[in-house]
Amino acid sequence: MKIAGKQKFLAQIDALPQALRTEIRKALEQSAEETTDLMRRFAPVESGALRASIGYSFGEAPKGALSSAARTVKAEAGLAVTLFAGGGKAFYARFQEFGTQEMSANPYFFPAYRLARKRVRARMARAMRNGAKKALGK
Repeated sequence: MKIAGKQKFLAQIDALPQALRTEIRKALEQSAEETTDLMRRFAPVESGALRASIGYSFGEAPKGALSSAARTVKAEAGLAVTLFAGGGKAFYARFQEFGTQEMSANPYFFPAYRLARKRVRARMARAMRNGAKKALGK
């Protein structure tokens, strides 16, 4: 028995993971850019070191940095983005975010993260949908 379109269907299924990865990575990068931009706007500025230390990476944060515990998608797929602040000259990132006994908190990291979260989720859903459409040729 011959199935019409079997080869085309199998090719589409094979293309699905790569198309999804491409779309998701673009969405993650755009979301990370927006979120870190918000963090920089919210960060208290004295010398500018804290603001300059805010960033993201696909992988681990720099040693000593305050980082997001949230990982989007699976790390095994190479699609985990980590948002971070501090480390090096800006070792005080945690102190600013959470405060100390002598200083009240000046949160900037998690408020920006929470503000961007809904938009990031919508962007990720759209990226998955668009990746599936591209892979299936629609």
